[in-house]
Amino acid sequence: MKITCAQEGFDFRKYKSDLNVKLYSNTTGSGIGSIGGTIKYHIAKKKLVPTPRAWDFLSIALAVISADSSGSRKTSPDGWTRSFDLTVSVEDAKFWNKEKEKLEELLEFLTTDQWNLKFVGGGKVDVPIKKPAYPLEDCVCLLSGGLDSLIGAIDLAHEGKRPYAVSQIVTADTDTQTDFASTINRGLSLFQVNHNVRVPIKERPQTQRARSIIFMAYGVLVASCLAMYKAGNTITLYVCENGFISINPPLTSNRVGSLTTRTTHPVVIKILQTILDDAGLNVTVFNPYQLKTKGEMLKECKDQALLKKLVYKSTSCGRHLVNKIDGEYVHCGRCVPCIVRRSALRHWTKSTDKTIYFYGDLSKQDKDHAHFDDVRAALIAITESKDIGIKRWLGASLSSSLIDNKYDIENMIGRSLDEIKKFLKTKVSK
Repeated sequence: MKITCAQEGFDFRKYKSDLNVKLYSNTTGSGIGSIGGTIKYHIAKKKLVPTPRAWDFLSIALAVISADSSGSRKTSPDGWTRSFDLTVSVEDAKFWNKEKEKLEELLEFLTTDQWNLKFVGGGKVDVPIKKPAYPLEDCVCLLSGGLDSLIGAIDLAHEGKRPYAVSQIVTADTDTQTDFASTINRGLSLFQVNHNVRVPIKERPQTQRARSIIFMAYGVLVASCLAMYKAGNTITLYVCENGFISINPPLTSNRVGSLTTRTTHPVVIKILQTILDDAGLNVTVFNPYQLKTKGEMLKECKDQALLKKLVYKSTSCGRHLVNKIDGEYVHCGRCVPCIVRRSALRHWTKSTDKTIYFYGDLSKQDKDHAHFDDVRAALIAITESKDIGIKRWLGASLSSSLIDNKYDIENMIGRSLDEIKKFLKTKVSK
């Protein structure tokens, strides 16, 4: 699929694409999509001044989200892997064309699709700011509304750091993100934005495979605005996620985990860091919980009182916008992220889990509970990993030469499965 992404005023006729997408625009039309229409507004409102390379990286990320949202798996030869020819208008096309192979490698790992990137000029982003603000925060953290990013922000504040929180607006999580930011450390600065992608025909079901790059791009954009960055310092972008979900190992040989994100996978962070370094973007991407289980993150959180106050407001569910009780979205209780959450909460405290789950009692012997695909897959994973060992069970999950400390990661995966085993032992009858 050929897609061209550029700002208003760009001559799309030159590229004869299947889809044209206007960046930083809400304008749509026949065969035309749009994305990022409110981003300039939010930057101007905060009086922030991102660097040109940070803007370029965000433009690339928006283009990738546009492609991921519109590409069809049904028309691919194998019914899954898609092929994209993506042209993106940026300010420094010469530089980004030199980086194209690294970007393609990153995207192929993130999405399991095939990518061919081309960069053209004319993509300078202009947001006039009369009196720029240079925030005094010393780092940036992603704050999704999830449990892991909540713990990360709490720990950073407790350690004396001053994080600037960055959130992608998600239905039903917007107020949670705001609540977390306003509560931690007497209030964190929060950059909260939605890409608002609009394309003529959206992929169904929608994947989350490419969304990692937009999270990172928002974080890099804000990091480049900080006073410390402007003074020549390197800013750490904290992407906090437990090691098990970070690695996202397929629970059985028939599952590949492609519908879920790989935001903090070590390979993603390693390739992304190389790209940022090449771009002269002085931002270090770091997941401090790569070797921690979710239960360990809960137990070791440095402000237990605040965690107990906020923990049940957090969201972990991979299907959070599917199930409602009394008009409110609730966790499904049976997807892999929910199983990991429930297992971790049990590891943390023996008190009752106050999260509301649509499928709460997994001991029910039916297809909606104990026999649900994810629940059975978790049980199979526990048995197989015990029978053949964690290293063999992981298969190709840690095969990349870009992954360091594989032994420590294997141990963490084993501890994560043990948390899940102890939870399911109490919830699912044999």
